[in-house]
Amino acid sequence: MRLLIVDDESLARKRLRGLLSGDIEHEVVGEAESGEKCLQLVAECRPDTVLLDIRMPGMGGIETARHLAALPDPPAVIFVTAYDSFAMEAFDAQAVDYLLKPVRKQRLAASLQRAARPTRPQLAALADRRNVQRRHIAAKLGDTLRLIPVDSIRYLQAEQKYVTVHHETDCDLIDESLKALEREFPRELLRIHRNTLVGTRFITGLERDEEGSLRVTLDGVMDSLAVSRRHAAEVRKRIASGCS
Repeated sequence: MRLLIVDDESLARKRLRGLLSGDIEHEVVGEAESGEKCLQLVAECRPDTVLLDIRMPGMGGIETARHLAALPDPPAVIFVTAYDSFAMEAFDAQAVDYLLKPVRKQRLAASLQRAARPTRPQLAALADRRNVQRRHIAAKLGDTLRLIPVDSIRYLQAEQKYVTVHHETDCDLIDESLKALEREFPRELLRIHRNTLVGTRFITGLERDEEGSLRVTLDGVMDSLAVSRRHAAEVRKRIASGCS
């Protein structure tokens, strides 16, 4: 089994690698100190299982696992955590295994034997228990992911089966719905039309076009975006309140 170790503490990574030394059934194919680096290495190293720390600066383990689960062929995920056994009620040990620090060799071996891939509903429930919100959304590029920081999104538009994300550097297609994104990011994203959400932090104002229709202007976006009559009142209200 090919393993990837992910922990922001070098000593923790060294300990896990040491526990696996001499184990001919398992090969450590890489180490990562962050969630972002983990996703990059998964694409490069193709591990079967990721030993994933939960608490890391930036993108934590739960968000990282949610992005991994979206891959066409995701690796198994075993969480590594310093939480005590009471906190482990959030986990279904039959599907998302976990190791308590300091990790014991026998427990690690047993965990690797029953490593299972977490389902999206299980990860969503876990994130809810931990009050964890994603800081990124992921666009699939073949077998890899491009991470898009939520606070870089100018606007999203639904077109047929896909949603186009216009962000700081480019635009990408994702397969998440506007409805789900609006519900997950109520402060960061504002619906202005049935097929459009805008990043609230980039709104610069409202204007009328030649036909008298209301439009939103966004910092860094050349063309203004149409506001439907249905959403006009809420858009005005949010802008008046500073989009909070």
